[in-house]
Amino acid sequence: MATKVKICGLTRPEDALAAARAGADFAGLVFHPGSPRYVSPDKAGAIAAALRGRVPVVALFVDAGDQTIAGGAAAARPDFLQLHGSESPKRVAEIRARFGIPVVKAIGISEAQDFDQVPEYEAVADMLLFEGKTASGLQGGMGCAFDWQLLRERRIRKPWLLAGGLNVQNVARAIRTAGAPGVDVSSGVETAPGIKDAQKIADFVAAARAAEFAVEQPA
Repeated sequence: MATKVKICGLTRPEDALAAARAGADFAGLVFHPGSPRYVSPDKAGAIAAALRGRVPVVALFVDAGDQTIAGGAAAARPDFLQLHGSESPKRVAEIRARFGIPVVKAIGISEAQDFDQVPEYEAVADMLLFEGKTASGLQGGMGCAFDWQLLRERRIRKPWLLAGGLNVQNVARAIRTAGAPGVDVSSGVETAPGIKDAQKIADFVAAARAAEFAVEQPA
């Protein structure tokens, strides 16, 4: 099965089109004002319009209230909501029920014990995303890597993506080490924060697809 690829932090329609041309499976728009990749609802609408019917759109929020999520959802009409803060399983379930949009929940990892919370999130989210945990916690994606071996022998019962510090040079190793069915990249395909490079996007997608993991997840 081909590795799924998400290009996140898109800030320009031309970058969205580059992701589509490269064959990305998901395209992410960041609605967290603290991120250098933040896009306003109006700007997000224009980017999402370029992707409509070509690549599913993921709208990323960090500990956002219902009003903020509603505004982003109305502008981008996303296929997924990504919750990238400290949202509890209860809050994830509330958001999914209120908006009727599938949810991706990001979980920060630094040690094996961080996986203890996974079953609760599996029960309420449609997809999970694992990336390195920072000292201050998750804040819209910090590009922080972790020990990919921690994922290797785990049974994750929902679709999931590996994120954090990925680029063209290491994505194949990351996929093989973690047994990842999908990956998420943002800064690894940029020339500056929020400014994507079309060739880097194409190379990243190609490298990820060439590294389809050979060992199935444990039963």
